[in-house]
Amino acid sequence: MEKVRERLERSCNALEAASIPYAVIGGNAVAAWVATIDDGAVRNTRDVDLLLDLKDLDRATEALLAVGFHRDQVMDVTVFLDGPDGKPSQGIHVLAAGRKVKENYVSATPTVDQASVIEGKRIVELVELVRMKLNSYRDKDRTHLRDMIQVGLIDATWPTQFETELGERLQMLIDDPDG
Repeated sequence: MEKVRERLERSCNALEAASIPYAVIGGNAVAAWVATIDDGAVRNTRDVDLLLDLKDLDRATEALLAVGFHRDQVMDVTVFLDGPDGKPSQGIHVLAAGRKVKENYVSATPTVDQASVIEGKRIVELVELVRMKLNSYRDKDRTHLRDMIQVGLIDATWPTQFETELGERLQMLIDDPDG
């Protein structure tokens, strides 16, 4: 957990110092939002997920290389490994802003401007984080959504904010969080 937190701090600080817009997404974004309500309900995550505008990827690469990360490509994902022996599963995973992660997703990722500052880091806005989690809807995404429901970040008014398919997914989790 401490290593993940350190990677998050180091990567965000490097991007901030280089004036590169970004947004923290994934498990660290969920943790940041959940902690605004109940820091005891925060779940650990193994990696760091960041949203970047592709036009900034070369500059971001320079900034992250300067603080010890090494750029790699794992399948279709740009990953920054923590040192030459870093593991992709523990790296910095970059998603392109404003693009669909997978063709079958209902909507694209948010822009890097759709972020709020929480504890000095640019964290993707809550509604956009929920949209991303509803799009991918893997087991860990459903768990993250349940965490946000349990602490009261998401309530019964939320499903109408999303495209029909995504709203239906969220409604199912609200109606039956254990299902």
